[in-house]
Amino acid sequence: MQKLNFPTYSFRFKNSENKIAIFDEIRKKFILLTPEEWVRQHIIQFLLHEKKYPKSYINVEKLIKINDTNKRYDIVVYQPNGELFLLIECKAPQVKITQETFDQIARYNLVLNAKYLMVSNGLNHYFCQMDFEKEKYIFLDSLPSYIEVK
Repeated sequence: MQKLNFPTYSFRFKNSENKIAIFDEIRKKFILLTPEEWVRQHIIQFLLHEKKYPKSYINVEKLIKINDTNKRYDIVVYQPNGELFLLIECKAPQVKITQETFDQIARYNLVLNAKYLMVSNGLNHYFCQMDFEKEKYIFLDSLPSYIEVK
């Protein structure tokens, strides 16, 4: 798989019927290794190791309803009080991050109301803080760590 713009992490892999799977320690199972999943697993490790978020506060690929349509968010992080704190959209490395990508995460966030957003294709990362009063996002250099949140 392609080298991404993250620190180096170690992963568990398995080969089944000529398909490679990667172990997701949040979902506690092996997931088919696609380019997007490669990015998702790096972001999970980034949240755990660099930002020090507890594993129990991270949720991966759950269904949400947006305008009567079923959608699936990539990653969310909760605060200790149970409120949604961070919404993350993962794209494969070959997918360019465009306004359309930000529109997608903004639509998801109309339902989820996360304070922070992250969009990444593994090569380029964008971090935003929501300003709900002015209905816009403020771009940041990085995400707050767990210490800054709790």
